[in-house]
Amino acid sequence: MLGRVAYDVTAVRKHFPALDEGAAHFDGPGGSQVPDVVGRAVAATLCSAIANHGATTAAERRADGIVAQARSAAADLLGARPSGIVFGRSATQLTYDFSRAVAKTWRPGDEVVVTRLDHDANIRPWVQAAEANGVAVRWADFDPVSGELPVGAITGLLSERTRLVAVTGASNLLGTRPDIPAIAAAAHRTGALLYVDGVHLTPHAPVDVEALGADFYVCSPYKFLGPHLGLVAAAPQLLETLHPDKLAPSTNAVPERFELGTLPYELLAGTTAAIDFLAGLVPGEGTRRERLVRSLTALEEYEQGLLDRLDAGLAEIPGVTRYGSPTRSRTPTVLFSVDGAPSAAVYERLAARGVNAPAGSFYALECSRHLGLGDTGAVRAGIAPYTTGTEVDRLLDGIR
Repeated sequence: MLGRVAYDVTAVRKHFPALDEGAAHFDGPGGSQVPDVVGRAVAATLCSAIANHGATTAAERRADGIVAQARSAAADLLGARPSGIVFGRSATQLTYDFSRAVAKTWRPGDEVVVTRLDHDANIRPWVQAAEANGVAVRWADFDPVSGELPVGAITGLLSERTRLVAVTGASNLLGTRPDIPAIAAAAHRTGALLYVDGVHLTPHAPVDVEALGADFYVCSPYKFLGPHLGLVAAAPQLLETLHPDKLAPSTNAVPERFELGTLPYELLAGTTAAIDFLAGLVPGEGTRRERLVRSLTALEEYEQGLLDRLDAGLAEIPGVTRYGSPTRSRTPTVLFSVDGAPSAAVYERLAARGVNAPAGSFYALECSRHLGLGDTGAVRAGIAPYTTGTEVDRLLDGIR
């Protein structure tokens, strides 16, 4: 029993056909497995009569409904407004799009702040937009021993010239969760915007974009049991102030002005199904938002228990080096290496035992380099909603 609600991982696992292959999946940080309801939603949409959105034909109305349902579901997941949800091909693509749109308001002498803790998708778009507009980039460093990103590492860089701060909600390499509300408050005091990469946070904890203070919050459904897609949540009134490049005949309405071309309706249907599945991880009544918060709170507690088990097991194995030990709450993600064995070889040996725990820098290039791991990185193991204690033990046995 977790608090007042039981998390039944056995019942959850029954919805994941991929698990029948027998592998223990610790590769969720790179993309989760998908429940059956998501696959059915995608297939049903692809096999239905559908058209570009509109209100005349049944096919048009179906397309409109799918988009509206997906915006509503994403808003419930993030504590946002449906009219502030923007869909795109990926979090990387959306961040590039928004970096170009936001940079139109920058002037030479302005500054942006990025962190070495982040995935490169929340670094390079801003660095490149700054370079193209004569804007200075200021780098916030994290503690390579603890893996923590102190609030002061960012606030010490802020000035009246700061226009935007880009920071991760949780490190995809270390699991570190910076104090986003404190960073947001400091950024807003200088008049800067805050762009939060929530790709690795969203699958593991309840999210409230307004409480976090994020002006923009980007995440990826395929990391939280959905299809390959990206989305950004922002206040509609903020989106109204931005003018992205777009086709002349395409609508200027928000949020559609940021969505280039026809949306992938089948993936939007799959996203709605994934969010509904998350809302039902544990039993209970209430609105979808209330059920999501309840389920993700129970999931966070369940995953924390498995993370404690994994941490304790790794600590007992001679020759294993763990990277980062953040004292704040963190996502259930560990990065480690084994003395005398290249990380790629550890990955291969574990895979041969049916344990999927890949190795690399996972696009968190600056983070890997700051840890002294260069571009090669280390082995990463992430816990997901379908992970069991037995699978954690399989991973530990493989490492031994």
